[in-house]
Amino acid sequence: MNNRLQNLLAMALLATAISCNSRPGQSNIQDPDPLASHIDSTVKPGDDFFQFANGKWFRENPIPSSEQSNGLWQLIQDTINSQVKNICESAASDTKTVPGSNKQKIGDFFFSGMDSITLNKNGLSGLKAGFDRIDALKDVKEIAREAASVHAVSGSPLFGFYIGQDDRISSKNAVMISQGGLSLPDRDFYFDKDARAVMIRGKYAEHLTNMFKIMGYADDKAKLASEQVVKIETALASGSRKRADTRDPLKNYNKFAVARLKQISPDFDWTRFFEGTGLHGVDSVIVGQPEFLSALNMNLKKFPSDAWKNYLKYHLSHGLSRYLDDKTYNEFFSFYSTTLRGVPEPKPRWKRVVQETDGSLGELIGQIYVDEYLPKGTKEKLTEIGNAIKAVYAERIKSLDWMSEPTKVKALKKLDAVIIKVGYPDKWKDLSALQINRTSYVENVMNANKWWFGYMIAKYGKPVDRTEWNMEPQTYNAYYSPSNNEIVVPGCNIIVPGFERKLADDAILYSIIGGSTFGHEITHGFDDQGSKYDANGNLFNWWTVDDSVRFYAKTKMIVRQFDQFVAVDSLHVNGDLTQGENIADLAGTVMGYEAFKKTAQFKNGEKIAGLTPDQRYFLGYALAWMINDRPEAIASQVKSDVHSPAKFRVLGPLANIPEFYEAFGIKQGDRMWIPDSLRVKIW
Repeated sequence: MNNRLQNLLAMALLATAISCNSRPGQSNIQDPDPLASHIDSTVKPGDDFFQFANGKWFRENPIPSSEQSNGLWQLIQDTINSQVKNICESAASDTKTVPGSNKQKIGDFFFSGMDSITLNKNGLSGLKAGFDRIDALKDVKEIAREAASVHAVSGSPLFGFYIGQDDRISSKNAVMISQGGLSLPDRDFYFDKDARAVMIRGKYAEHLTNMFKIMGYADDKAKLASEQVVKIETALASGSRKRADTRDPLKNYNKFAVARLKQISPDFDWTRFFEGTGLHGVDSVIVGQPEFLSALNMNLKKFPSDAWKNYLKYHLSHGLSRYLDDKTYNEFFSFYSTTLRGVPEPKPRWKRVVQETDGSLGELIGQIYVDEYLPKGTKEKLTEIGNAIKAVYAERIKSLDWMSEPTKVKALKKLDAVIIKVGYPDKWKDLSALQINRTSYVENVMNANKWWFGYMIAKYGKPVDRTEWNMEPQTYNAYYSPSNNEIVVPGCNIIVPGFERKLADDAILYSIIGGSTFGHEITHGFDDQGSKYDANGNLFNWWTVDDSVRFYAKTKMIVRQFDQFVAVDSLHVNGDLTQGENIADLAGTVMGYEAFKKTAQFKNGEKIAGLTPDQRYFLGYALAWMINDRPEAIASQVKSDVHSPAKFRVLGPLANIPEFYEAFGIKQGDRMWIPDSLRVKIW
C-alpha cells in the first residue's frame, strides 16, 4: 500500500464528517460514513478490493444462523421486511376490513401463516385431494392431466411451461416449453463426482425417503419411492442440455406446430395437458430443447406408472412444503437450506410468513408500500440516473473502435428505444377474484398460485401488454426484458443503508443505482444474449459478420478471466455460464463512472470522509456487492447460477478499469493487476 493511500485511509477511518445540511437545533455530527467505516486497512486494495472495501463490516457482522448470507442486500431486505410486516400486522389486526378488499386478503393470508396451531393440526391434509387424483391415474397417458394441475399450484414437473412473448414476434404471446422437471438446482448435480456433489445426492435420497414417510408411506415403500424419483430425475437430467449451452436464444427458439410436438413426444397427451392448464385452440408452441422432449417420451415408457405417481406427488408436496406443518417444513429446510446452502436454522416464523405474503400478494402490498414507505421524488431521481446512463451509453457506442458504422446505427436505434420503468406501475393488477381466508395457509398459497397461473394463461392469444410490470416496488432487484427492450427498476432500489435520513452522495448513487443497476441492465440488451434482439425486441441478428467476430473475441477474454477465479474449495467460476452477467457488470461499472464524471461532486473534486470522488465511486460499487455468503451457498451458485459470486462481481470488473488502478495506486505485483493488453473493454 503506498504511503499517500495509507495516510488517506487513516484519515478516512478516524474522520467524523460535518453535515452540510444541518439545521438549527440538530447535531451536526453524522453517523460514520458507510464507505470509510467498512474498510479493512489490513488488506491491500490491489490484492483483494472486495475484502478491502467490506472486510471490517464482515468482521463485525457475521452471518446470522438463519441466513445463507449477510450484507447490503440483507440489510435492505430487513428494512423492507419490517415495513411489509407492519402492513401485514395492521391488516391482520383490523376487525373492520371489508370482505374481498386488499386489506382483508393481506391480513387473512398473514394470519393463516402465523397460525402454527392450525398448521400443525392440518398436516398434509390440504394436499389430500391432489394426492388422491394422482393415485387414481390409470396409465401413463393420464399423467398429463395431473402434471397440468401441479404446474398450476405447486411447481414444474416434467418440463418448463409458460406463456410469454414470441421471441421473433414480440407483440404476440406464445406457448413456451423447455427442459425441466428437476428438484436439484441443476442437471450437473445428478452427475458430478466431486465429494460435495456425491454428499448432496445421498442427502437428497434421504430427504425424499423422509418426505414419503411424512406422506404416510411405510419405510420400505418410502425408500422405493425415493429410488424411483431419483432415477426419473436423473434420466430427465441426462436428456437436458448443460446450463451454459442454454444461453443462445437462437438455438432455444424452435417453433413447432402442435402436430409436430405430438410427433416428438407421442406418449405424452399434449391435448389433455393444454386443456388441464385452461388453454384452448393451441396451434403452435416454441420449444427450447426439442431433444429433451424426445428423451422425456422414452422415459415415460421406461418407468412404470406407479413411479410417475410418486414423482408427481413429491413435486406437489415439494413446492408447497413451506406452507405446511412444522415437520414437513423442517424436512424441506434441512435439505434445501442446510444441506444445499449451509444455513443452520430457519428464519423466525414471522419473517417467513412476511416473505410468503409478499410473494403471493406483492401486487396488493405494493400499493400500500408506495403510499406509506417510498420516499417522495423516488421516480424522479431514478429517472434522472437512468437517463444519464442512457446518454453515456450513446456516447460510448459512437466512439467504439471495434464496431462498424452500420452496426452502430442499429445499436443506437436499439438504445434509443429502450423503455425505462422506475418506481412502481401506473396501473395495478386486479386480484379481486382471488379468494383468501384465515382457515388454511396452504390453501391460500394454492389459490394465489392458481390466480397467477390463470393470469398467465389468459395472455395466450392476446397482444403483449408492454405497460405490465413483473416486479413489485418493494422488490430489491431489477431486470431487463429483451423482448420488450425495457428496464424495470422498482422504487426500493433507492435505499442505501447508512443514508436512511437523506439521499446518499452521487458517487454512491451512481455506482449502485447507475452502475450495478441501470448500466448493468442496459448492457443486457447488448450482451451475448441480448445482442441478438433488435430495437423492437425481436430475435434478429442485426450485426455484421465482422462485428460479431470482434465482439465474441472480447467476450472470450472475459470468459477466460472468470474461469480463473476459484470460488470455494476447488470449484472455479464458470466463465461461459456467467459471461452475460459479467459483461453487464463490467459495462455497467464503466457507464456509471462516466455518468458520475458529469456530476458536480466529481467536477468539484469533493472529498467526503477523506475519500476522493473516484475512490468513493469504486468503494460504492464494492458496497453494492457487500455480500458474505456461506461456502455451501457459493458452491451451489457456481454450479447453477448465471451470476458470479459477489466477490468476483467486484474483482472481475474493476481489474479491467484504468481509473480504478489510478484511484487506489494499483501496481504490477498486486494480485488484481492485469496487463493492459489483457484487460477487457467492450462497451
